[in-house]
Amino acid sequence: MLAILLLLASHPSDLSEAEFQKLHASIVDSKTAAWRTIPWRTSLLDAQKDAAEQKKPLFIWAMDGHPLGCT
Repeated sequence: MLAILLLLASHPSDLSEAEFQKLHASIVDSKTAAWRTIPWRTSLLDAQKDAAEQKKPLFIWAMDGHPLGCT
């Protein structure tokens, strides 16, 4: 994917509309992507309750810093 983005950035005038559409379609997330099927929770308490009821582990994704530049 990085190579595609570098290609787009380095040669924008050499890319036809059809080529752009093909590349764009190949990097856009599918609505059926595996990560979209995960029942994400935004409330830690709700997630903890669900995990306990289902006897499943709890995965917490946490970050610190600016959302566009993880630090």
